[in-house]
Amino acid sequence: MTPEGKSKQRSSPRAFYCRALDEAEQVELEEASYVEGIDEEIALLRLKLRQLLEEQPERIDLHFEAANVIARLVRTRYQITREQKKSLKEAVQKVLTEVALPLGVGVGIKIASK
Repeated sequence: MTPEGKSKQRSSPRAFYCRALDEAEQVELEEASYVEGIDEEIALLRLKLRQLLEEQPERIDLHFEAANVIARLVRTRYQITREQKKSLKEAVQKVLTEVALPLGVGVGIKIASK
């Protein structure tokens, strides 16, 4: 088939990577695709950093590199967008006005509505 005759459909990123993987790795890739978030990766890197500290205490350069990667992942993990902040603020305000006020809890309402 000529390049002109190729379909314009795009393959999934997983299909793209599968070409470079053997069958066992493809199964592992499928498993990995169900993991959400990066908490496990952060935990794993912390363990690897500890191993590195124990096995190669003189490699300060690698210790700092690993610590920087962990710091970036943690920052990414807890970073929320401006829209998420707005939604969170609105949700808190809604709880305060619909639940706290009817119950007679008025502390902090002025602060939360700013």
